[in-house]
Amino acid sequence: MASANQIKQLIRHFIKKDEKRFLSVVLQISAHESKIGHTKFAEELRNLVENTKLALGSPKPIAPEVVSSNSSRIDLSHANDLFTVSHPALTFKNIILSQDIEAKLVRFLDENRNSTKIRQYGLIPRRHLLLYGPPGTGKTMSASVVANELHLPLFTVRMDSLMTKFMGETSAKLRSIFEYIGTHKGVYLFDEFDSIGTKRSVTNDVGEVRRVLNTFLQLLDEHQSDSLIISATNHKDILDHALYRRFDDVIEYSRPTEDAIINLISSRFIAFELNVNDRDKLISSAHGLSYAEIKKSCDDAVKFALINNMKKVDQSQLVSLLNERKSYQN
Repeated sequence: MASANQIKQLIRHFIKKDEKRFLSVVLQISAHESKIGHTKFAEELRNLVENTKLALGSPKPIAPEVVSSNSSRIDLSHANDLFTVSHPALTFKNIILSQDIEAKLVRFLDENRNSTKIRQYGLIPRRHLLLYGPPGTGKTMSASVVANELHLPLFTVRMDSLMTKFMGETSAKLRSIFEYIGTHKGVYLFDEFDSIGTKRSVTNDVGEVRRVLNTFLQLLDEHQSDSLIISATNHKDILDHALYRRFDDVIEYSRPTEDAIINLISSRFIAFELNVNDRDKLISSAHGLSYAEIKKSCDDAVKFALINNMKKVDQSQLVSLLNERKSYQN
């Protein structure tokens, strides 16, 4: 039910014929109803708001607007891209994860599949994930798996467009993104999250870093919709400690273990044979590389065999390619 204060606001905005603020209060009521488990009523209110906006023909000067199948824009004069939109088809079969990571992702999915049941008891399902670890270890792919498993679009925030040199503009864009998150259910990925989650003790940009982080923390605290927010970073050590308690789960990704290396290589040679004569040497050559780097080396070995009309890949060729990729790190 709407609070007494919200009812007074509705009457006040109705008398003033302030449609924008009137509808904003209705969305606040919708968010509250969703939080306490009245999801059907909350959705009906959101639909009423959207239909009313269409009927009024009201412009959206701040909130992002999807303008094509693969991009979204903030509808300002400079029309900065805010995020790309995709509909991933990845499943757990397409990604190799440790048992611990997969168990946490499955728990996250189970809670959101049963969100109505959970909210009926005044509880809130996990909606905010923080993923950290070296590049190429599966953080972005995990976000794609979550979106696909829940049949939701994946919105990837474009940090290069979000971050600007103008004081206050980044915070304004963040607010517009969260307004969009509140009215368009989906999985929202903040990749390279350290660009806005840097420790507030860092002294640069005349305090702009602190302002942006404070804005994000405030918006995350206020987020009540069924949309899911996933933040990913390669640099956990520079994140502000206040972030950790804002996320329902903080999951660490690491480079593949010996068993994971063998599983990954085997998965890349299902349709093409790999002649292995020294398993330990193969593991040693892949040790220290990320999942993505090992996958690329395997694919390169298959392509080499196809070009040279070879019926199978020799281990020495794959080892050479793995060592070549490892040399990039030096």
